[in-house]
Amino acid sequence: MGVESLLVFLIVGAVAGWLAGLIVKGYGLGLVGNIVVGIVGAFIAGWLLPRVGILIGGGWIGAIINATIGAVILLVLIRLVKRA
Repeated sequence: MGVESLLVFLIVGAVAGWLAGLIVKGYGLGLVGNIVVGIVGAFIAGWLLPRVGILIGGGWIGAIINATIGAVILLVLIRLVKRA
């Protein structure tokens, strides 16, 4: 993985984590936490969405939307586990 790819990966993860933190109220995790949540969310969305038949376009916007959906799923799961 080149430096450019890593930088894009981190930027998409940070934006997706930040957006997911806004959507799921009360779960802003700071810059590093948002990046981690966004990256893990991207993996979740990359695995889950095609299996349920949801395909979102490519490019920056599509990557951010996919990662945000996955990050929201992750934050909701974290919220459920913390309450249990």
